[in-house]
Amino acid sequence: MKLIPGSQALGAKILDLDLSQGIDTAQCDQLIQWLGEYGVLSIPQQEITPKQLKAFSGNFGELEINVAKVAQDPAIPEMMTLSNMVENGQPLGLSDAGQDWHTDMSYSKQIAFANILYGIKIPMRDGQPLGNTEFSNMHAAYDGLPKDIAQELEGKTITHDFNKFWEKMRREKGSSRPPLTPEQLRAKPPVSHPAIMIHPITGKKVLYANPGYSMRINELNQAASDELLEYLFAHQLRPEFRYAFKWEEKSVLMWDNMGTIHNAVADYAPHEHRFIQRFQVAASRFFPAN
Repeated sequence: MKLIPGSQALGAKILDLDLSQGIDTAQCDQLIQWLGEYGVLSIPQQEITPKQLKAFSGNFGELEINVAKVAQDPAIPEMMTLSNMVENGQPLGLSDAGQDWHTDMSYSKQIAFANILYGIKIPMRDGQPLGNTEFSNMHAAYDGLPKDIAQELEGKTITHDFNKFWEKMRREKGSSRPPLTPEQLRAKPPVSHPAIMIHPITGKKVLYANPGYSMRINELNQAASDELLEYLFAHQLRPEFRYAFKWEEKSVLMWDNMGTIHNAVADYAPHEHRFIQRFQVAASRFFPAN
């Protein structure tokens, strides 16, 4: 494998790696270290089946089955399809357009380590790809906090709620998402995590909060919590922390959910087709279940 670091706050490209052939333990360990250091890795020019992508993703930890159970291949329930395409009147996947900034699985007791996506069809306009995936660096966000804010967050916890994000997406124009069922709500009740996390790969502190799922700083009253979260959500998106990945067809993109937040840019129309396969990897190798 060959690593080519990017020039922005996050991101690197991996060359000379054929994921259809699988990876060995040494390669897996190296990719994990690079994920911790660079946050986002792209692996271009891959020819890979869903089963091969699942096998690759499974090297990094337990694979999540999304609580909403939408846009799934029954043979591979861990895979979610992100798409705006429709066939025979049925959507081929779940649209992620307009989702706003978030960190996947912060709403779960077992948080996420990595997302692994394969871009099969990418919309283009005037020779440029649409639907970029944006990221912000939570190592840098913590380091950039004023000392008094960082001290105030020490020892604090934040409640995260899956339904906050789901209801926001339901309100988006053209959304076909149904409300979560009582069973789904029971499966993913609100959970709390430390506001400041020691990143298990880098050993450094990161800000673990995001606009998509973070609801309340538990140790503060509601007004104080709302004020501080509003500040943190704005602080997280400072330009110097940011990176935008421009999709190419047949690229695999993977990122570290513990050290980044992300957002899919909704700049493409319904007729500009997008089709991406996704796996989510829980952080079980770093935080084993009790």
